[in-house]
Amino acid sequence: MDIDPIDNNLPPFKRTQASEIAPMVITELAEIGCPAQKPVIAIYPDAFLDMTGARLSNGSYASFSTAITQAPYIYLIRALHKAGEGCGGVFTVAERIGLEHLTKERQLIRNTRQQFEEDDRKLMPLKFAGLLIEGSVVGYESNVSSGGAGARFLGLGNSREYREDEVIISLRTVSVSTGDVLLEVLVTKTILSASLSQDVFRFITSGTELVEVEGGLVRNESVNLALQAAIETAVLQIIRQGSDKGYWSID
Repeated sequence: MDIDPIDNNLPPFKRTQASEIAPMVITELAEIGCPAQKPVIAIYPDAFLDMTGARLSNGSYASFSTAITQAPYIYLIRALHKAGEGCGGVFTVAERIGLEHLTKERQLIRNTRQQFEEDDRKLMPLKFAGLLIEGSVVGYESNVSSGGAGARFLGLGNSREYREDEVIISLRTVSVSTGDVLLEVLVTKTILSASLSQDVFRFITSGTELVEVEGGLVRNESVNLALQAAIETAVLQIIRQGSDKGYWSID
């Protein structure tokens, strides 16, 4: 049941809905077919960042958009892992952000087995990737366009306004064996904000009393959802380009 933003026990109380698992924004990515053999890919933590800000002295970047932080890497991992999930997935995604933790845990297992003379079962070797995924959020433009319209007649008014922001991401697939950039896409996603307002302005009883009533509603598209949609669109395009060029065959 939707909550009326006006009649919502204001202020400051607000009802909250139950948490839920976030779905894919681009459902076509989850429903795409899968290759006969899944490529193994890896994404390193510094291989997909928000590059819209200035480089700091410690080598990191400060984003111009406070809404975009480390989300790009997280959304990219999720998009690659969820691609074609209905048929088992398009890619095998190798863990790299926690590689140090992973190797330490594997060493701990080996040391424990040796110390207590347990069954010397060898650990499975870590998978190495044949492809690397790299890219960045290359642009976040605020107020790309804005506008509105309104009218007032006999003290009754109505106005509408909108504003568009824009996020741009780049994604590329690199061959580990040759270093060649095999695939590359650039995706632009618009972020829309809109507002509606109504007001009444009247003088009562020979101009001695003034009555003014205002109301309005503002809708802002989530920056994070827009970023997620752009990344999922880029992954979908990478899959299609790879199929067209024969790097994999999608059923």
